[in-house]
Amino acid sequence: MVSVVYHDDLKEVQDDAALAALLAEPAAAPFDRLEWWCALVDECDLFPLIAVMRKGDQRGVMALHRQQRRIHALANWYSFRVRPIFTHGADQGAMLNELARDLAGEAPHLVLSPLPDENGEASALAAALRRGGWTVFLSPCDVNHILPVKGRSYADYMATRPGQLRTTLKRKGGKIRVSIETAFDPASWEAYENVYAQSWKPHEGSPAFLRRFAEAEGAAGRLRLGIARVDDNPVAAQFWTVEGGTAFIHKLAHTEASKPLSPGTTLTAALMEQVIDRDCVSLVDFGTGDDPYKRDWMEAVRPRYRIEAFRAAWPQNWPAIARNTLRSLARRG
Repeated sequence: MVSVVYHDDLKEVQDDAALAALLAEPAAAPFDRLEWWCALVDECDLFPLIAVMRKGDQRGVMALHRQQRRIHALANWYSFRVRPIFTHGADQGAMLNELARDLAGEAPHLVLSPLPDENGEASALAAALRRGGWTVFLSPCDVNHILPVKGRSYADYMATRPGQLRTTLKRKGGKIRVSIETAFDPASWEAYENVYAQSWKPHEGSPAFLRRFAEAEGAAGRLRLGIARVDDNPVAAQFWTVEGGTAFIHKLAHTEASKPLSPGTTLTAALMEQVIDRDCVSLVDFGTGDDPYKRDWMEAVRPRYRIEAFRAAWPQNWPAIARNTLRSLARRG
């Protein structure tokens, strides 16, 4: 027998001992941690709806949030992915089926993204929603560039990079001084923010969220903050973290004035050497987005998916169902 309960107070989640133990386990990624969800709620003005599935001592959890008459995954532009999380050996199929049925009483419209499907997460969730009476549209929404290290050293990895990239590093790398920090330092973070403000990047979505995350990662020893300098002036900055055998590339920027020196290329190379040879990661994850420069560093691409699900009995949903049906038919065509 599976039951589903919802929490809009993240402190309540910790009152369930089995669920608290699940969320206290070493995470595969920061996006699976309760601290990440708390920061999204506190710093990004999201109203949480944490769905907890129970079957005996088994637990499953899906972090969601409300937005008017819709329920979304608890995520924003900083989230590489979202997914349901389960205790070891949990009956995931039964739990997802019950969640799908129960969500019908919470909202007539669901929007869940970006979902992975490497282990069938998006497919299983879409199938459960269809069994629960939802009209479901599953479609690609983004891509995730990754580097499977496959036991290589940094030198072996660099030998396979494009010739133009290696030439740039040889010609310009000597002009750049690089530092990599594993503890949070306010002065270094200020340097990162100054570089970002002078870069081609759009306005930061939530600086308070990002700083809070960097401070926590520094305290846990997972932070890798790289700063590139020319004549002691910061010209490029990158914010990475390392966790569970994966290096996550969260943010990177360089000043427009420094572009001829390619400081971002030199800094990325230094961080790659750090995570491959010293942190000994098995995977480097460049997040979402199909930026051309990512192909110079990464070797594989994983799709990310969006589920949009509707209760067809709601007349307000009919125009959206029609639009999604036409788009689905167009993609197939």
